[in-house]
Amino acid sequence: MTFNALALATRSVRAIAPYIPGKPLSELEREYGISDSIKLASNENPLGPGPKARAAMLQAAQNIGLYPDGNGFDLKQALAAKHGCDIDQITLGNGSNDVLVMLAEAFLDAGVEAVYSQYCFAIYPIVVQATGATAKMAAACPDTHPMALGHDLEAMLSLVNTSTRLVFIANPNNPTGTWVQAAALKRFIASVPATTLVVVDEAYIEYVQDGDFADASQWLREFTNLIVTRTFSKAYGLAGLRVGYALSHADVAAVLNRVRQPFNVNSIALSAATAALEDVDHLQKSIQLTASGMQQVESGLKKMGLRVYPSKGNFVLVDCGRPAAAVNEALLRQGVIVRPVAGYGLPAQLRITIGTEHENARMLAALAIALK
Repeated sequence: MTFNALALATRSVRAIAPYIPGKPLSELEREYGISDSIKLASNENPLGPGPKARAAMLQAAQNIGLYPDGNGFDLKQALAAKHGCDIDQITLGNGSNDVLVMLAEAFLDAGVEAVYSQYCFAIYPIVVQATGATAKMAAACPDTHPMALGHDLEAMLSLVNTSTRLVFIANPNNPTGTWVQAAALKRFIASVPATTLVVVDEAYIEYVQDGDFADASQWLREFTNLIVTRTFSKAYGLAGLRVGYALSHADVAAVLNRVRQPFNVNSIALSAATAALEDVDHLQKSIQLTASGMQQVESGLKKMGLRVYPSKGNFVLVDCGRPAAAVNEALLRQGVIVRPVAGYGLPAQLRITIGTEHENARMLAALAIALK
């Protein structure tokens, strides 16, 4: 009898399409026999960690033979000061992805439901599917809408009922870059039953330069069913360390601690993240680089006659006007990695991370060639 591990897996797991991360530089260069490639595929900060985080990493490495602080007290204390909350409202994760998994494990099961939007972050459907819960996907705003491909909160609300345990809203959203306005988001949260937890994923919020943008962490006292997730992987430049967190009512955090793995955030990540919160200069430098790079990239793409969707993140979604797979392949052969998003149901689009001025210029030149 032939061994078939997939057949032994649960029905829910068998139905999952595995998440495929962006191609790393080493794999591209090995596969295509090229060098000096650039990666604009995973929405990383091209500056990487700031000097304070780098120094903290070196210091923490001296004690790497010891287990990390399983409660992450120093980082929680710094985050509590930043957000004006208590440390018992904070759950640390191995990236915010880890927190999303915890939420699903803690609150979803067969017989209950979760709601998310079309074109949402790919991890939401995966974590829901793994639990056996019923997924309800709301249609996104149509391509003709001012917020094309964005979250339609009314459509999402129509799917919420007494069986709905979790609603996922990324703001700004990945991969579209779209966002929802503060007033509309607040009305949505106020409209759902108290038995429904609303997860507002703010992985890219540091890049938003709009004073009226929703910072859902300010509403935690008002809504006991609100959970806000954040990450150090993007603007803080710590993607390789994997550290994120959730802010919630203390009772929700206590439930998450029942499924959180011991020592789920390593010592170097804890120290680097704590130091990164203090390095305001580096954060502002990263934000400014992205803002100027966004103007450079959007202008270059529009000069090629391409449609660029508005974005509040550190990336843009661009419509190639044709199947994007061939365009992506032509870019790879020139040593430029971007993100095809056909897996999100967007076969004509590419998601492009904003890099340095040089990286942006190289990408634009390569894309012009690829489109020919």
